[in-house]
Amino acid sequence: MKRENQSMITEFILIGFSNLGDLQILLFFIFLIVYLTTLMANVTIMTVIHLDRTLHTPMYFFLFVLSCSETCYTLVIVPKMLANLLSTIPSISFSECAAQLYFFVGLACTNCFLIAVMGYDRYVAICSPLNYTLIVSKATCVQLVLASGICGFLISVVVNILVFTVPFCSSNQINHFFCDISAVIKLGCTDTNLKEMVIFFLSILVLLVPFVLIFISYIFIVSTILKISSVEGQRKAFATCASHLTVVIVHYGCASSIYLRPTSLYSSNKDLFVAVTYTVITPLLNPLVYTLRNKEVKTALNKVLSRYSFPKTM
Repeated sequence: MKRENQSMITEFILIGFSNLGDLQILLFFIFLIVYLTTLMANVTIMTVIHLDRTLHTPMYFFLFVLSCSETCYTLVIVPKMLANLLSTIPSISFSECAAQLYFFVGLACTNCFLIAVMGYDRYVAICSPLNYTLIVSKATCVQLVLASGICGFLISVVVNILVFTVPFCSSNQINHFFCDISAVIKLGCTDTNLKEMVIFFLSILVLLVPFVLIFISYIFIVSTILKISSVEGQRKAFATCASHLTVVIVHYGCASSIYLRPTSLYSSNKDLFVAVTYTVITPLLNPLVYTLRNKEVKTALNKVLSRYSFPKTM
């Protein structure tokens, strides 16, 4: 009987923005501008890192991969959200919802692990600079990126199985603008406490464990920087970590406020605002932080622009 009830749901209605009326048109243009800017900013970072050989270092390799992952991350959520803002009935099919949740969770977990890997890179660069090239070799960089992606999408498989094996036999209205974990699993008509506990444990694994490791790394980083006798040397060392630390605070802060708590505390209005932050704003913040606060990237960007914008005449 449960299988029959579950099979009755062929699509979900995303009602996250449905009560905003004419504001949906305004939101469409705002989100469209932010989205296009995000794509342009991330593509710019990837292009600059690819073209400028001075940025062919582990730190910028990880930044390149993060920008690529962030671009895919926004592609999973934002285009469908924009289409639904203009739609009379903002719907998504059952299979599209499952695919969206899979790639969203997979890429989000991958990003969490990548940011932790970037923290490890900064730790080695500052605390063990003489052994940096030996410890963070090209092979190690590739292995760390692959491990981040594999772990992220394995966790996503588990989450998808937990969420979409719940029988949906009542409402098909998701009180969100995309298929997020809490919003979907709340539609289940059986006891989901055990599944929610497993998802909560996985959230701790993805968010809290990497954050604690980053925090410990920065304790050693700050301790090492304070031992530098030159004030200018201290300033430069802190500057290399400032961009990463900003991204850590925003990324883990937003995600933790949503996923490190029971589903029973799900609050649609508050969660919608935070979800907009980490699906629309944060992907734009990352490239801006790394370009505006990083002198090497800004210098490389100027070199690339001058090289391709003003070609020499014959």
